[in-house]
Amino acid sequence: MRNILRLLAVPAIVAIAFSAHAQTYPKGLIDKTVAVVGNEMISLSDIEGEMQMQRAQNYTSDQSTRCSVLEDILSSKLFLMQARLDSLNINQDMVEENLNNRIDDIRTKLGGDENVEAYFGKPLFRLRSEWRRQLENLSLTQQEQGQIISKMPEITPNDIRNYMDTVDQADLPVIPIKYQLSEICIYPDRKAANMAVKEKLLALRERIINGEKFSTLARIYSEDPGSAMKGGELGMASKSIFWPAFSDAAMSLKPGMISQIVETPDGFHLIQVMKKNGDMFDARHILMKPRYTDEDRDKAFKMLDSLRTEIMNNAVTFQFAAKFYSQDPATKTNGGQMADPGTGSAYFEIDKLKAQDYLAIKDLKEGEISKPVESLDNEGRNGNTVYKIIRVDRIIPAHTATFKEDYSELMEEVEKQKREEAINNFIDDKIKVSYIAIDPIFKDCNFSRKGWISKIVSPEE
Repeated sequence: MRNILRLLAVPAIVAIAFSAHAQTYPKGLIDKTVAVVGNEMISLSDIEGEMQMQRAQNYTSDQSTRCSVLEDILSSKLFLMQARLDSLNINQDMVEENLNNRIDDIRTKLGGDENVEAYFGKPLFRLRSEWRRQLENLSLTQQEQGQIISKMPEITPNDIRNYMDTVDQADLPVIPIKYQLSEICIYPDRKAANMAVKEKLLALRERIINGEKFSTLARIYSEDPGSAMKGGELGMASKSIFWPAFSDAAMSLKPGMISQIVETPDGFHLIQVMKKNGDMFDARHILMKPRYTDEDRDKAFKMLDSLRTEIMNNAVTFQFAAKFYSQDPATKTNGGQMADPGTGSAYFEIDKLKAQDYLAIKDLKEGEISKPVESLDNEGRNGNTVYKIIRVDRIIPAHTATFKEDYSELMEEVEKQKREEAINNFIDDKIKVSYIAIDPIFKDCNFSRKGWISKIVSPEE
């Protein structure tokens, strides 16, 4: 016990590292243990490594962030100890997937392996080893949390009634307005538009081969707002962050070469690779998207307006018209009924609707059909142009949750509270019975759990 407390003694130089303005601890500072949880040690470098990771991902950090990081690590150690006692196994497949995603993300943000190693002050193989160990611990921690939650009794209607009877009315969930919608979609002539954009890109490729600068043409013609102003440059990035067709084309090029036209869900590209390093590359691109004519729009609107009139005159049902005339395969087979692509729900909250769709239906009543509107589908990052009419099948006004109308939402809320309560009880109970010692350097931290404060070692001890 005395030895551990001595280990946690605070040299004056360490305090400098945790001043409100410090970003990292001073160079030359020897790493040290700043907390002990059972037989698990937490070092200064563990905290600073997480701080570095957050800064690399453009999160701000200060003294309060350090306190939060320490508290998160302390809590995770409690779960980790219990996971080992329960003999849980690491999910290695998930660890490797998460590790590769983390490395690709950091390499892309920092611009390559050399920059990553310079930023963290360690070779990549060592960072990979450290991060793998962290993710293995995270795997055990998450499994232990799952074990705790799985022991919760199943939520019953009585639990939900008790929740509604005990919670303040003002604290009940507010259910936002929701819409149930159906659509009939017509696509413009994609073949002609694709051919037109390809001809433009072929002309640009010819100009580049004849000596014009790729970067100059990218600034003028590229429709990628994120890279056009930089001459089309994307920066050193892992191939995994791009569409497969884009990555495959870029990786097949030698530096300086210009690709043939490459099609992705974002549109059509010309690619010039400037540098390659393993599975990373630095490339420029010119992105162009198919453009549709007024004739395309007018033709589609005329057909949709005619269908709308026939439906309103009861000459044909909306479901029948959707089945035989809609060109959207996702909705035509079920009478045009739309579903939230994120949740699969048949009901849309306002912020889940495309802006064009909401503007078309915001003033409609149940059963009414919008005039033809130009909108976007759910393909690619930004969607493709589509023309449609939308029927409002049902409107559920915004309201305070009720047992009869919003049982599933209330169940989610009760389950969330029960999960949080189970996790919090586990942590609070473990703090009481576990050996924990925290360096007095953290005595001014405003921990969310007061139990940590009692574990801070007095300097005189």
